[in-house]
Amino acid sequence: MSDTFMKEKPIFPLLTSMALPMVFSMLVNALYNIVDSFFVARISENAMTALSLVFPVQNLVNAIAIGFGVGINAQIALHLGAGSQRRADMAATHGMLYSLLHGAIITVVSIAFVPTFLQAFTKDSVVLEMGITYARIVFAFSVIVMAALAFEKMYQAVGRMKITMIALVAGSVCNILLDPLFIFGIGPFPKMGIAGAALATGIGQMLTLGIYLFSYFHTPTPVHIRKTLLRPNRHMDLQLYTIGIPAILNLALPSVLIAFLNALLSTFSQSYVVVLGIYYKLQTFLYLPGSGIVQGMRPIIGYNYGAGEYKRVRKIYRLTLWLCAGIMAIGTVLSLLLSDRLIGAFTSNEETIAIGQNALKIISGGFIVSAISVATSGALEGLGKGLPSLVISLFRYCLAIMPLSWIMCRFMGPTGVWHAFWLTEVIAAAISVVVYRQSVKLK
Repeated sequence: MSDTFMKEKPIFPLLTSMALPMVFSMLVNALYNIVDSFFVARISENAMTALSLVFPVQNLVNAIAIGFGVGINAQIALHLGAGSQRRADMAATHGMLYSLLHGAIITVVSIAFVPTFLQAFTKDSVVLEMGITYARIVFAFSVIVMAALAFEKMYQAVGRMKITMIALVAGSVCNILLDPLFIFGIGPFPKMGIAGAALATGIGQMLTLGIYLFSYFHTPTPVHIRKTLLRPNRHMDLQLYTIGIPAILNLALPSVLIAFLNALLSTFSQSYVVVLGIYYKLQTFLYLPGSGIVQGMRPIIGYNYGAGEYKRVRKIYRLTLWLCAGIMAIGTVLSLLLSDRLIGAFTSNEETIAIGQNALKIISGGFIVSAISVATSGALEGLGKGLPSLVISLFRYCLAIMPLSWIMCRFMGPTGVWHAFWLTEVIAAAISVVVYRQSVKLK
């Protein structure tokens, strides 16, 4: 495969070839999360509670790894497109160096402070002990997680999506297979309970990193990590963090929104909180194909922008937009026609199902228009414009939906929160168009 295929291959087959492996690997990863929770729940309710309490910290660690990885991805793609091999290698080298540093800091800080964090949410000594046990093992692998994500974004930047798919799927499948063996002590394996779940997760992550390392040292790679490029470079480091920090915040903002909406809805009934939780589980799958397309698009649009192929940049952006809109149109139809079955897959409570049906039908009114902000935010990250992307996310997760949901639930009750979702998507879409036009100047 030519190293310039991202500016030569027809756009539609190029985008689909980049996106499909990511969709598949994300689907397997989502399945792993469900299976992992299923096995932990079989230990005891306390174990599931402990896992849930540690999850926000795990989510933050992943947000740091993935968000900074977006910066690595964008810088490599932009410099390769511009024909600067040295700066692309520098982006890979500095990206890996700082990823390892982030992992070391997170290991020390998270293990030291996780007991204090958990004590703020539970006084149950059993839950606390389980949570600390799980967290200390999981976070001991933070350096490995950071290194694996750095390699993932590095390979995505050069269009090697099949390698990332193999690495991610292998790690997830390994975790799924090891979970019951370590948790319940099947065969020669010791019965470790929740510690076994944590160890299975860590081994799966080690396998993912091992595949990346094997590929890096045994197959030709367009970018390289070089000792000679380890010297500090203020401009490169600033660019990595200028893109990476907004991307991290983009990933962390939904957690802030969920906490805010839970506080609003809990004043009406616990059933509404349950429905919100179910919706976000469904949203993971409904938006998954679109997220895969955006991940596939980032390196392509960045490479072509760096190469000065502005006509292709416009076409890539428009195609991503239309594909995301098409996927969300399917999601809208499914939500309208099968809302009872979709909600019923997570609960058998008739009241909750009725509330959930109404919520899903209302929220789905904003699915299609959300394609604009999703595609635009991803395109801006791919073009190395992290701050404009963050502006869009701030409106989607804070500046629009929070005040809207607070005001509308005062007049319409909890239903007002559901209406705030689609209204926010309309506002975010309008903001996205303005931000993109002002941020991206294509000659």
